[in-house]
Amino acid sequence: MHYDLLVRIKNATMARKKIVRMPFSAYDFSIAKALVSVGYLKDARKKPVENKNFLELELVGRDSALAPRDFKIVSKPGRRLYVGYKTLRFVRGGYGVGVISTPKGVMTTREAKKEKVGGEYLFEIW
Repeated sequence: MHYDLLVRIKNATMARKKIVRMPFSAYDFSIAKALVSVGYLKDARKKPVENKNFLELELVGRDSALAPRDFKIVSKPGRRLYVGYKTLRFVRGGYGVGVISTPKGVMTTREAKKEKVGGEYLFEIW
């Protein structure tokens, strides 16, 4: 799930790692692609190693202005939060971004507002 993905990104950034490798899932890959589009990650790719697939994330440097500092998980297994596009708001005064799972795929709140589509509000990252 994306909980593990976020924690791995945060910990690797704090440890000044360049690359994070984790088991592949299509859901995590789509979330990583959304983070790449915003600039929180340099690249996300599927990497086959022997008979298994891994998700390889290339991180921006810790000193970069776009390096993720922290995150807040909004929708949890015990409490799912669904929002319409009209109720989407800025995260941290525009310095952060929210990620939402829509019928059109996983996208940032900015993209969802442009597309006029709502869905499950997954997390905020800044």
